[in-house]
Amino acid sequence: MKYVSFNPKIHDENKIATLKYNVDFRTYDKLFKSKEKSIAAIEKSLTKDECIKVIYDDENVIGMIIVYTHDKKPKSHFSSLKLLFIEILDHFVICDIKKEDIYIAEIAIDENQRSKGYGTKVIKDVIDYAQKNDYKRVILDADFRNPKAKALYERLGFKVYNKKSFLKRGMYNMEFKLS
Repeated sequence: MKYVSFNPKIHDENKIATLKYNVDFRTYDKLFKSKEKSIAAIEKSLTKDECIKVIYDDENVIGMIIVYTHDKKPKSHFSSLKLLFIEILDHFVICDIKKEDIYIAEIAIDENQRSKGYGTKVIKDVIDYAQKNDYKRVILDADFRNPKAKALYERLGFKVYNKKSFLKRGMYNMEFKLS
């Protein structure tokens, strides 16, 4: 597998927007009222960003991941007030990122590629990268409404260290401590 920084000039923006939509479809659907409108809004907001990685297996795009640190965060570009609202909601429920953390903000594997071990491999790759670069922990969030994701993260060694909720949206803040 390889990870390439997202660039709208070379990557299929609709594909990446669809993957991003799938991570938080419930919230997008509430605000935009449809999958199509949600994806169109996300697509308009995508800009070249080193924090967004497109995941390839051979030459096929199999997913995307957004990973960042305290000092290097994704570029914010809001093409709509609804996307800004989602960002504000996230602020109240996602992990607090410390200087020695690497944060997995979003991970999405294409629907046709799920159950093949790609999600596990991606997370293990982030953990390996974090260890090699002297981070103290890898952190991520699991939505209260997604017990399968939480169970996967726990199988990989993540532990819940905090729970946050705001306006019916809630997350388990999870960590994988590195030695």
